[in-house]
Amino acid sequence: MASTMPQALFLALRQFGDPAFRRPLILGMFGAALAVVGLIWLAARLAAWAAADGPEWLSWITQAGGAAAGVFLGWWLFLPVALGIAAQFTDSIAGAVERRHYPGLPPPSGASALAQAGYGVWFGIKLLLLQILLLPLFFLPLIGGLLALLIAAHGLGAGLLREVALRRMNMAHSRIAWQRLRWQGWWLGLALALLAMVPLLNLLVPVLGIAGATHLLMRGMPGLPRSA
Repeated sequence: MASTMPQALFLALRQFGDPAFRRPLILGMFGAALAVVGLIWLAARLAAWAAADGPEWLSWITQAGGAAAGVFLGWWLFLPVALGIAAQFTDSIAGAVERRHYPGLPPPSGASALAQAGYGVWFGIKLLLLQILLLPLFFLPLIGGLLALLIAAHGLGAGLLREVALRRMNMAHSRIAWQRLRWQGWWLGLALALLAMVPLLNLLVPVLGIAGATHLLMRGMPGLPRSA
């Protein structure tokens, strides 16, 4: 178990030059960047409105503080937005991984395309809500940030493994896959959550996570039924 997750990440990183990885990477970055800029603008405008009746210097400080808060929120919420976008390209990313590393597999015949897309959107929304709910933990010295990281790791690992599993199995089997690979998936989620906290590296996390989860599934569940 200890060696499977690092190997999955290593293999995913080695394939980053694959054309199938580029489009979801670029679109995820672009969409998330737009959302972050919008969040910063909204935070600054709300701060300006709150200080509208005060002196000019207070308005300036409030707007600067609002923009800074927007930057922090944008950094913290970047991942779920980018993941929600990249999840719509799970088929192309996972398919590229399978063609390169697991040739000879039958065509995917799991959940419907609509069910997969719906789960990808729900995964992004659920992770976004989780990130928002975890924000108060940052006010607890040391232990708060650690708890937020551990909980986010679970959400990431579970969502990614089930997302890639739905290509080759139905919803019930995807839950079984997560139950059997729970610890490997959690370690994958923890590694991705740590990377997501580093500017620039966080841009790679959505595509890296989908590719890494595909490796975990292929190596950890070779005998699981793969049709709906």
